[in-house]
Parts: sequence; structure tokens; C-alpha cells
Amino acid sequence: MTAAQRAMTELGTWPHLVSGPPRCSIGHAFGPAGHDLVHFHSDDCADLYLTAPAVQRLLPQLRRTSAVRVQPGASWITVLLECDTDVQLLLSLVSVALKEQAGGEPHARPAPPCDWERPRAS
Repeated sequence: MTAAQRAMTELGTWPHLVSGPPRCSIGHAFGPAGHDLVHFHSDDCADLYLTAPAVQRLLPQLRRTSAVRVQPGASWITVLLECDTDVQLLLSLVSVALKEQAGGEPHARPAPPCDWERPRAS
């Protein structure tokens, strides 16, 4: 079982998350009903919607780990999944994301497109 599969198995047990296809139609997603929160596009990483303010607030800590990729100004981050420690990091960040959305009326504003939905710059 890959690290991504272990993370998806664990997230599948969380009571307020629904699993299904992501808006970008590539891979698998989890989130509160009607909203994408985390996307698994491959067996070695996950994209997570934290919100831009949360990314900015956590940026010093996020940059300390080699498992996290952050684009300037982004509200989505990528967590590389290679081992159980990376899975635990992702699960912790999903918890932060859920708390962030709970305080920001997630039902009023869906997550912006993940990187897989945006045109790539040449």
C-alpha cells in the first residue's frame, strides 16, 4: 500500500469528509460535502486547499519540511507522500484546513481551482 493509499484510507474514516472525484477530474478528492479539500492526483503526492491566509500564516513552518511544496500566493499546497511521517503531516494539515474552512463559511465559497485545473505557464 502506498503512502497516498494509506492517507486516503485514513481520510475515508473521518466523519465530515466525503470522497469522490475532484473537480479537475484527475484522481480522487476528499472534502466537506460539495467542496474539494484534498486531491490525490498520483500515488506520491496530495494537493491540499489551506486558504491563502492559512498558507501565509504557516509559511515559515511549511518551508521547513522537504515534503511540502508551496507556490507564491497559492491557497493550495502539495504534500509529497513517501513515508508514514508524510502521511501524518498531511493528516495534520487536513485538520488545519477543516478548521480554517469552518471559520470562513466554506459553503459560501468553494475552493479555487487546484494547480491541475490551472493552465501551466510555459
